[in-house]
Amino acid sequence: MEFIIYEEQDNIAIITINRSRALNALNSNVLKELDKVLDRVNLDRIRALIITGSGDKSFVAGADISEMHKLTKAEGEVFGKRGNDVFRKLETFPIPVIAAVNGYALGGGCELAMSCDIRICSENAVFGQPETGLGITPGFGGTQRLARLISVGKAKEMIYTARNIKSEEAYRIGLVNGVYPQEELMEQALKMASNIAKNAPIAVRAAKKAINEGLDADMNSAVKIEEVLFGSCFETEDQQEGMAAFLEKRKANPFMNK
Repeated sequence: MEFIIYEEQDNIAIITINRSRALNALNSNVLKELDKVLDRVNLDRIRALIITGSGDKSFVAGADISEMHKLTKAEGEVFGKRGNDVFRKLETFPIPVIAAVNGYALGGGCELAMSCDIRICSENAVFGQPETGLGITPGFGGTQRLARLISVGKAKEMIYTARNIKSEEAYRIGLVNGVYPQEELMEQALKMASNIAKNAPIAVRAAKKAINEGLDADMNSAVKIEEVLFGSCFETEDQQEGMAAFLEKRKANPFMNK
């Protein structure tokens, strides 16, 4: 692939957007490669996924304006759908996804980060949805996810004013889970991914599914979703080992994803 680097460390996968000369901006080719690389992840072996950008300046600086500026109305809708399809695929990816935001996360970059389960960032990170200053709206889910992750009023302020925010404010409003020095960011992402990976994969995936689906449902329907997924964990080998180890006051054997 030209713009995506895919690596594995034990049972953790790392996807790096590698278009550093354009600050890792998203164009159609990057989106296509991201879509393809997600299909390559071996979900029997990989238990957590980290997404980051190449270099130390930018996670993803946005969608590629040079590609977008001459789009027609119909072409704009197609481009928006392409991004939304990939980001929705990422959002509903069976395993947890951590965004390690190492610099600018603007427009499509902020939307990419918001499609991940958890966001951590470097101290030089900058977030924003600057699209209204370019004559368009956010098009890859920004109008929908930002208002679900932070307060509606703050999301509207960010989108209407096209104002960027720095890492400290992103942490204060709950857009990111943690802020770290640039040189520690990937170490912290890998540490978090390892903590996730050591738990029972079937249970972690069921928890992700329950949270995501429950957020789009009323509470009566949401708890029903949880009940079914809770029940699905029983009689798995990992559940039997985990509970046996607890009752026997010993350390559980490594979970086998069975």
